[in-house]
Order: sequence, then C-alpha cells, then structure tokens
Amino acid sequence: MSTKHTIPSDEDLTAFIDGELTQEEAARIEAIVKDDENVAERLEFLTRASLPFEQAFAPLLSEAPREKLAAMLAAIPAHDGAKSDAAPAPDRRRFLGALAASLVAGIAIDRAVIGRSFSSKAENSEWRAVVADYISLYTAETLAGPVPGRQDQAAQLAGLDEKLGLSLSPEAVALPGIDFKRALLLQYDGKALAQVAYLDPETGPMALCIVKSDAGPKAPDLENRKGMNVVYWSNTTHTFMLIGRIPADRMRELAENVRSRLSA
Repeated sequence: MSTKHTIPSDEDLTAFIDGELTQEEAARIEAIVKDDENVAERLEFLTRASLPFEQAFAPLLSEAPREKLAAMLAAIPAHDGAKSDAAPAPDRRRFLGALAASLVAGIAIDRAVIGRSFSSKAENSEWRAVVADYISLYTAETLAGPVPGRQDQAAQLAGLDEKLGLSLSPEAVALPGIDFKRALLLQYDGKALAQVAYLDPETGPMALCIVKSDAGPKAPDLENRKGMNVVYWSNTTHTFMLIGRIPADRMRELAENVRSRLSA
C-alpha cells in the first residue's frame, strides 16, 4: 500500500545531510529516500555538492541587495522542532537560504561548485545537462549592467587561463552582435570550468563553457536542452559548449566562429 508524502525541499535535504533535523524528521526523510528514486537522486546530488558555497559565491553576494535579502530571510519561520539552545545553523545552510531569497529577488547566482562525477565517458553529456540547468535560470536582468571594457574583459579572462591551460583574449571569445558580460571560474567535480556569459539583445543570456578533457577531438554537434540550443565540440585538451536561445542555424554559425578563433 503506497503512502503519499510531501517531497522534501533542498533546504530540508541539506539539513538532513548536515545532521540538523530531529530524529523524527530525519526518519521521515530516510523513509522517503527509500521509496522515491527522484528524492534519492536529489539527496545524492546535494551530498556531492557539499562544498564551500559561501566562499565561492562571495563576490556575487557582495552585489546583492542586502536589505531586501535580510528582510526576506527574517520572514522565514523557524522550525517548530528546533531546540531553543541549539547552535546556529552551519554557514552552508544559511547560504542556501540566501541563495533561495536571491533567486526570488531576481538575483542570479552561479553554482560555483557542481557536484556530479566527471569522467571521459560521461563528460560529453552529463556536464552539459548540469550547465543547462543553471543557465536556464538566467534572465536578462541576471546580466544587466554595462558591458565591461576590453581591459576588464582581459583581466577576467586571465583568471581562467592558469586553471584551464588556455590563453583567452576578448577577441577570441567575442560573439558578433552579442555583449560580453562576465567571465567566471567555476568548478565541476574538482575540475575547473570556465564560463563566459553573454547577453543577446533579442534572445537573452548565452554562455560559452570550457573544461579540460582527455576525451579526444570531436566535431561540433547540436542538441537542445531546457529549451536552449547547445553546440558542443572538443579538441585534444578541452571540451567546449555554447548555449543559448538563439535559433539553431545561427548558433552553429556563432560556435564555428568562436571555435576557429580558439583553435588558432
């Protein structure tokens, strides 16, 4: 006989991982995990992602509207089962609360650490799926603001070169008619992941993502994920993907343009 249950939120699962729940709450989640494959997979994902989020997101959080976030967090009620003399929740759980509030407020924050296994066998599909998940959260407001000058672009790209073993320049990653917005160094299962974010005036956010890879050269191919077109390819040392909502033919053209420059 099956019993209906309430799907635990990411915050509940994170609290379970951190050992913050009461015995009754922990037992309830354990039972759900045994019965629900989707919840079990989500718990595994969050367990793998149990890394220093707050430190990774510090630069972006410093730009958030602190007063609005503080007010939203203050409105979140405490759990009835929590002990009054309990120690403050770990930084990581407080940060997840801030992350949720930021998304509600329209502030997009990249997942600087993405906890999935990364191997030559899986990298041609799984990492693209994870990237598509968080790029799908981007809006034009996420990347609002002035376009960085060439000097600022070069400085941001230089921060990626050492970890990726590349020599990226603003000219090499430029997309005609599309604004460069920022370059970030993220992490995928312990491996550096470079993200160059763009804003197309017609279709919205785009991103060029790069990881080291020993999977070998692969010609460009096209797929669709989360309603976005993805062109992906690899050379002997790196795997690349360009993702956005631009029509497929135009996306192929842009990908070939940037691929030729990155291969030069």
